[in-house]
Order: sequence, then C-alpha cells, then structure tokens
Amino acid sequence: MSKKKLKFSPELIAFIKEWRNKPGNLIMVLHKVQGEFGFISRDSAEEVAHLLEVPLAKIWGVITFYNFFKLEKPGDVNIQVCLGTACYLKGSETLVDAIHEELGLDVGGITKDGKFSLEEVRCLGCCGLAPVMTVAGEVYGKVTKKQIPGILAKY
Repeated sequence: MSKKKLKFSPELIAFIKEWRNKPGNLIMVLHKVQGEFGFISRDSAEEVAHLLEVPLAKIWGVITFYNFFKLEKPGDVNIQVCLGTACYLKGSETLVDAIHEELGLDVGGITKDGKFSLEEVRCLGCCGLAPVMTVAGEVYGKVTKKQIPGILAKY
C-alpha cells in the first residue's frame, strides 16, 4: 500500500488556526485531525506542528502518550473490546478469541481487505454492561462468545 500524503481540508486548517492560541489546543486539534483521517500520520503531525508553531517532538509526545490516538489507519469497521476490570472479569478475553476465530484478526491487526481492525481498550465507560465491545462506534453490552458471528455479520 502506498503512503500518500494526506491533505488537510480548508475547514481543518481554519479549525487549527482558530485554536492556535487557546489553552489545551493540542489535544483538540489532534482529535479533529484524527476525526478527519481516522488516524494521525507522521505527515499530519508535521503539518500540525507547522500550523501551531510547536516542535514536532511535542506533538509526537502527546500522540504516543494517549491511547486514543492512532498512528495507523484502522479498518473501515474498527472493533474495540474492553479489557477493563469489570469486562475482563466477565470474560471479555473470550470475545477477542471469538473475533480472531471469526475474522482471523489479531489485536492491533487489520484484515487483508482493510475492512476490519481490532483493538483492546481499557475502558469504554459501560461497566454495568460488561463485557462490552464497540463495532464501528456502536456499543454492544453483555456480549457472549456465541453472539460474535451475528454481531460481525451486520458489518
């Protein structure tokens, strides 16, 4: 797959310029960049550094510190399985195993067709629904291993 440079839209550039001098601007800007592209590439980080007039090392430090930010483009359908305490105790690891069996997908991986990606997260904020997973942003609670094929078939 070729690494083509991602072009910032005029709206994204305007947003970054609007936030340039506001406190807490970096995280807001990075959220917006990731929202537009689905991840933050090195080129995007360099462009943010240029537009905000901050060192690339500062940008990179924030991106790599927060688990939310992705350095690689996820699949079209991103699957997140919560491995926080409540979900883990309710068997969320078996959901990861079931997804692997169904799609041949490892944690951090992307299917060959680029459709699905899988990540483990520490908390989705739905502890009462444990075990929890999201698929393309849709929350599924009290999920069992047997439900995985049906859930994934929707996508």
